[in-house]
Amino acid sequence: MEQLQTVLDNIGSFVWGPFFLIPLLLGTGLYLSIRLGFLQFHKLLPALNLGIIRRRDPDTEGDISQFQALTTALAATVGTGNIVGVATAIGIGGPGALFWMWVTGLLGMASKYSEAYLGVRYRTTDEAGEKSGGPQYYLQKAIKGPFGKILALSFAVFAFLASFGIGNMTQGNSIAANVEESFGVVPWVTGIILTVVTILVLVGGIKSIGKVTSAFVPVMIVFYVAAAIFILAVNITAVPAAFALIFTDAFTGTAAVGGFTGSILIIAIQYGVARGMFSNESGLGSAAIAAAAAQTSHPVRQGLVSMTQTFIDTIIVVSFTGLVIITTGTWNHTDENGEQISAALMTGEAFSNGLPGQWGHWIVTIGLIMFAFSTILGWSYYGERNVERLFGQRLVMPYRVVFSLVVFVGCTVPLAIVWSFSDIMNGLMALPNLIGLLILSGLIARETKHYLKHDPKLVASTAEIEAFMVDRPGWADWKSGNVVGSSRTHTGRAPVKPAGDRN
Repeated sequence: MEQLQTVLDNIGSFVWGPFFLIPLLLGTGLYLSIRLGFLQFHKLLPALNLGIIRRRDPDTEGDISQFQALTTALAATVGTGNIVGVATAIGIGGPGALFWMWVTGLLGMASKYSEAYLGVRYRTTDEAGEKSGGPQYYLQKAIKGPFGKILALSFAVFAFLASFGIGNMTQGNSIAANVEESFGVVPWVTGIILTVVTILVLVGGIKSIGKVTSAFVPVMIVFYVAAAIFILAVNITAVPAAFALIFTDAFTGTAAVGGFTGSILIIAIQYGVARGMFSNESGLGSAAIAAAAAQTSHPVRQGLVSMTQTFIDTIIVVSFTGLVIITTGTWNHTDENGEQISAALMTGEAFSNGLPGQWGHWIVTIGLIMFAFSTILGWSYYGERNVERLFGQRLVMPYRVVFSLVVFVGCTVPLAIVWSFSDIMNGLMALPNLIGLLILSGLIARETKHYLKHDPKLVASTAEIEAFMVDRPGWADWKSGNVVGSSRTHTGRAPVKPAGDRN
């Protein structure tokens, strides 16, 4: 087991290292930003208005509202990475790592838009009448020939495996460990409760998940951010110095207290980018699966709504965590042995230092519970859509049950190897998706330009959109994805039903 752990750690270090996934993710985000005219900046406000204020496109096909699709994706990404991941980046890479997390988030918004656009553009409808979309479909439908099929199937396999690890057992393990430490509840009790609650939500499918996340996710984010705002307000005089340290350290590196892992420039960049990507999942293709379920009148509209997920995750939640750690000085605190405190404890200590009594510790624990549980719900949907792609609709319900039961395993079993394996699968998901985004960048840019030329403020009605899209290549193909059973054509099991046959 020790040898296996070493092998997995080495593979994970390469996959998430500076010579493989990091330059590919950053480079793809920059390339797409340029091709899309940096739309993440000038279309952010209309996108936030559509996704959070207006929340839905009325009288459109889909399983859940645009807002519910956004909160489902947020549920999957706003997790332990926003608490422990930020502390890891700053603890090893120094305060400058937060700057590189911001860069990753801003460039990643273009990647998130692109994959969400494709997820909706090439979505299909399964035998149960539910939408199926994501890299497991668009890589095959948009990239013709065996290469596209290989990319699609590779993503589906990696995402299916990752759903049990990074989206399930590791999250349950984090919840059980923190509940035991904070409230003295033994892990098996937490495991039973978490398993029962999970299965009650998952049995209802994406509509049930959407209802829960649309109510749950905004509350958990506001709860956590409000506590961080209070701490920053109390330490307001330290905020300007914190920003100055972040920007200077981003380009110079900092000699860390106690001589921990060299916090030179390359380390700041590596950990800032890696943890930023791990937090917001831009480029991994996962959010496209949730986007595909949205009730939307055009793929561009949901792509822009999904893009705001990265903004909320990284520019808002990650920023507040990082600023609390830096302003309270916790990032370079040492324990009684003169060693830097671990990342797992750093955020909790920062909030404890900033809030009176035990409030800080409890808030971080409760926040981690909510973040991790929401990740379980979001990733369960990602996993089931890939099960549908690989094996068909008949195995979706069994998957939901097994997924819920595996939560108990995660709560009660040591998971060092599972963490390492999950990191690898999570990273390998990105590879076929990023290749696909680069290949399809021309189509994405062309269709985005056409749509925004006619509806720059995202206020066009369904009839108005139909008028300027009716003769557009691919428009009829997109609407054909509403035919029940259409997803079966991509597994070779059955032909598509006629458009008029919806029974």
